[in-house]
Amino acid sequence: MPGIRGAGLLLLLAALLVGLFADDPVGEFSALEAAGLLGLGGLSLLMADSIVAGFSRHWTYGVQSVAISGGILIALLVTYASRGELQTVIDRAIGDIAVGRTVVTPEGEVVAARRTDGSFMVQGEVNGHETRFIFDTGASTVVLRAENATALGFKPDSLDYSIPVATANGGALAAPVVIERLTVGSITERNVRALIARSGVLHANLLGMTFLERLGSYEVRGNRLILRAKTGP
Repeated sequence: MPGIRGAGLLLLLAALLVGLFADDPVGEFSALEAAGLLGLGGLSLLMADSIVAGFSRHWTYGVQSVAISGGILIALLVTYASRGELQTVIDRAIGDIAVGRTVVTPEGEVVAARRTDGSFMVQGEVNGHETRFIFDTGASTVVLRAENATALGFKPDSLDYSIPVATANGGALAAPVVIERLTVGSITERNVRALIARSGVLHANLLGMTFLERLGSYEVRGNRLILRAKTGP
């Protein structure tokens, strides 16, 4: 059925686009989860189309399509259940961390890979809400985009844009806030001072010095960023 097949292909395309280009959460799901759901929906429609086409030819072809689709579905469920272990194996096999991923090593180090533009994107959580940051030692504070503020638990009408900041596009005003809990990988810091920049000022959240200065150490080694939590009192 062309309609079902076309819808399935569109969902697969949407999953690819979300997986490649989306940084912010999609509704209640992370970008990766949203891409997975879209991909699963697309594959389900394509399998349904295959089953219908099989039965329209002959019942034996229909049964064969059901068996193949069931095997694919089981394989996908097993892969999803083992996704953490599988990603670790893939990372080791290719000798690097996939761009956009943040990995915690057995030693407790938080590691991210350099992107093609030379920056480091790290996955984190702000007050329990998943988000991503650009590692930026040039930013004196953690800086959040106004576009993300509501999703991260800040009320727009309570923000006071009174702090002047310098940006690549010139001067702007930002609102001071305190992040109750900021997590990157296995590292969690509480009551982190931050700013929320006005809408349109930033293209990404910045992981600045009010978080980085609390770490035990951080370094860039080759194409990897390594963050280490402070140990001891």
